[in-house]
Amino acid sequence: MKTYEQINDRIASGKAVVLTADEIMDYVDKKGLEAAAREVDVVTTATFGPMCSSGCFINFGHSKPKIRMSEAWIEDVLVYTGIAAVDVYLGATQLRHGDPANMYYPGEFRYGGGHVIEDLVAGKSLQLFALSYGTDEYPRREIRTWFTINDLNQAIMVNPRNCYQNYNVAINDGDRTICTYLGVLEPRRRNATYCSAGQLSPLLNDPYYETIGIGTRVWLAGAQGHVYAEGTQHAGACDRTPDGVPTEGAGTLALTADMKRMKPEFVRGVSIRGYGVSLALGVGIPIPILNAQILKRTCVRDRDILAPVIDYSADYPNKTGRTICHVNYEQLRSGEIEIDGKKIAVASFSSYHKALEVANLLADEIRRGKFLLSPPIQPLPKNTAMKSLVIRKKPV
Repeated sequence: MKTYEQINDRIASGKAVVLTADEIMDYVDKKGLEAAAREVDVVTTATFGPMCSSGCFINFGHSKPKIRMSEAWIEDVLVYTGIAAVDVYLGATQLRHGDPANMYYPGEFRYGGGHVIEDLVAGKSLQLFALSYGTDEYPRREIRTWFTINDLNQAIMVNPRNCYQNYNVAINDGDRTICTYLGVLEPRRRNATYCSAGQLSPLLNDPYYETIGIGTRVWLAGAQGHVYAEGTQHAGACDRTPDGVPTEGAGTLALTADMKRMKPEFVRGVSIRGYGVSLALGVGIPIPILNAQILKRTCVRDRDILAPVIDYSADYPNKTGRTICHVNYEQLRSGEIEIDGKKIAVASFSSYHKALEVANLLADEIRRGKFLLSPPIQPLPKNTAMKSLVIRKKPV
């Protein structure tokens, strides 16, 4: 019905019709599917929440004399130096040196990799301390200096796993309070938590990966980036509703973008009590309306999306595979779900409000001709399943 080239021509001329995933459902109800598919060019999707599998590559440039960093810390947070002389990788979940972690349970995890990334994008001055064993061409053995993002040659966010297609609802069937990456869970099902933008979320609007794939241009915290690979733990072969919507985690995306172009309000370090540190990100992905079927999939509503309810006191840590039940996102967003006749208060670990802000910002950039769409150079796999780590004895 339409091509990427035709849609990009309309974007460049300022004539593109762009709606958010929050708006498109009522628009299709009013216009009808076929008529809306002819009129609408792009639907913007988005999410905002913690994405632990995130981080960045940084290049400092060479000092005088030069150093080949073998150990390094930024604001006392360890970075990985097993690459070139002054390249490092900073992971979002890395703890600050000396953090007691869960030694005095539950730990507070006040500062770590995610907070360093937040401060870096915000333009703050940060301390680098590095050591070296010294070589003939890199004689310096120690360096301490302060820098901002503008002093760096490159600061490139490279995230192995973002934008889970769907995710668990966490509850606690045990008899004590537990601290998880989905927040504090009270015993005997006194509360529940979840983390997804539901009907706004990118891969829930493209459940079969028809438009989102390797090479797709994305809005990553305000910078134009792209999907560089399937995300780790991507598992397209999953249980789905009759409309194709996954009823479990399913797909993920590996994303990258230039941190120097990011907006600080969409890059936030996160401290998760009793668990660790993370990084909350805003991600927006445009879906080109190439035909009516693609448009129909963007009309998914919260009530159509089922999330698995998992016990995080026993079933999740022991990987039993048991799912208590499924609830839909309309119930979750109401602030209360019902399981086995018991009403349970539920809270979101992600922000629908911020996700909607991202979707609208992306839509505005497209309408102004500032953001063009890119077709995937390779589709995401639909038939992969996630493998487990098997504990084996050494082969004879």
